[in-house]
Amino acid sequence: MKTKPIHTPTVLFVLIAISLTLHAQTVTKVGTTAAKFLSIPVGARALGMGSAFVAVSDDASAMYWNPSGIARLSQSEALFNHANWIADIGFNYAGVVIPMADIGVVGVNFTSLSMADMERTTEDQPEGTGQYFSAGSFAIGVSYARNLTNWFSIGGTAKYINEHIWNSSAGGFAMDIGTLFTTPFPGLKFGAGIYNFGTKMHMSGEDLLVQKDITPINGNNSNLNAYLSTDYFDLPLTLRIGLAYEAIATDDQHFLIVADAAHPNDNSENVNLGAEYSLFKRMFSVRGGYMAIGTQDSEEQFTLGSGLKYGISSDVTVRFDYAYEKFGRLSSVHKFAVGILF
Repeated sequence: MKTKPIHTPTVLFVLIAISLTLHAQTVTKVGTTAAKFLSIPVGARALGMGSAFVAVSDDASAMYWNPSGIARLSQSEALFNHANWIADIGFNYAGVVIPMADIGVVGVNFTSLSMADMERTTEDQPEGTGQYFSAGSFAIGVSYARNLTNWFSIGGTAKYINEHIWNSSAGGFAMDIGTLFTTPFPGLKFGAGIYNFGTKMHMSGEDLLVQKDITPINGNNSNLNAYLSTDYFDLPLTLRIGLAYEAIATDDQHFLIVADAAHPNDNSENVNLGAEYSLFKRMFSVRGGYMAIGTQDSEEQFTLGSGLKYGISSDVTVRFDYAYEKFGRLSSVHKFAVGILF
């Protein structure tokens, strides 16, 4: 068995990281977009590799990372992802991908962000009123992809997005479009995509209902119903490019080196780096990576992960993945995922 030596692609990863780090923006525009939960990484495998997954995208989480990747899946797959996010926030993702012969590959996915109910407080009752309210976000997406050639794939995801707090909510629509290219260099793939291109979002609902006298000088009715007008916010539009290089690819061992570069509209340009080493026909894997290189004041740091793949039968395989992310001064993140190939 032969292994492929590490050569030019590895140097290219390093050059991308250095270049984008040196040219990181000084104005980050942090906190200026709606539906920021759309930027939370999906999949424990991807997170374990430092969230550098654009050029890999070889499981159902590809609907998030690069929807063109699902075109290369030969089996149907279901993926369930749970993360104990920072500040006791729950983050969940579920997706199903189904190949449709010569038509292409289709998929559906659901993402949610949830938290415990909170007690309402007022100026007169700062310790609480005894009244509770909820807040959360979700997105529902439909994906389609196909291989245009043996080396080039394209795909997209259309999604509806909703965020709510108490009796008010905001909704919007967005598209993700991605491409995946197998280069002429052995073991090297290139991926690119634009994410969350869509409508602006703004809050509306009963909580914004107030009573107003629009002409108090003339003694008008002071109890006219009116709604407060809220600002419209952009979605977290992001452009990502990525490289994936198979440094070792044998029956028993597999070593993958990955790098992603991102240009978001609400933060600095940044780079994610990672790697995955697999043994026993990829039955067991260990992963590591580093996130958000170049992001100003980022708390995201290194990631670690592992995975186990087990064939139940000739047609059904189950995959378990775990990832840990060091989040600086914030709570560390633990992410779990279960995938079923059928």
